[in-house]
Amino acid sequence: MKPESPRLLPWPGPEGKPCYLITDDFGGPVSRLADATESIQLGMGAELLAHARVLLPDLPSGELRFLAERLTEALQDALRVAESRGLRLSHLN
Repeated sequence: MKPESPRLLPWPGPEGKPCYLITDDFGGPVSRLADATESIQLGMGAELLAHARVLLPDLPSGELRFLAERLTEALQDALRVAESRGLRLSHLN
C-alpha cells in the first residue's frame, strides 16, 4: 500500500496556517472528525447563503457588514474543503 499524501484539514492550524493530517488510516478518529467538520461547514454555508438571499434587499448597513463577514468565513471554509477534496482526488490517479 502506497503512503497517502497529507490531508488538508477543514480548520486552520496555529496562526491561521493550513493544518494537515498524515495517516494511512482512512477511518481514523481525526479523519472522521475532519469529514464531520467539512459536512457541518458546508451545511452552515448553505444555510447562511439562503438566509442572505432573503435579507439582502432590505438589510441596514451594520447588519450588512455582519452578514458579509459571516459569508466571507463560510466561503473560506468551503474553499478549504474544496481544496482538500481536490488534493485527495488528484492523488487517486
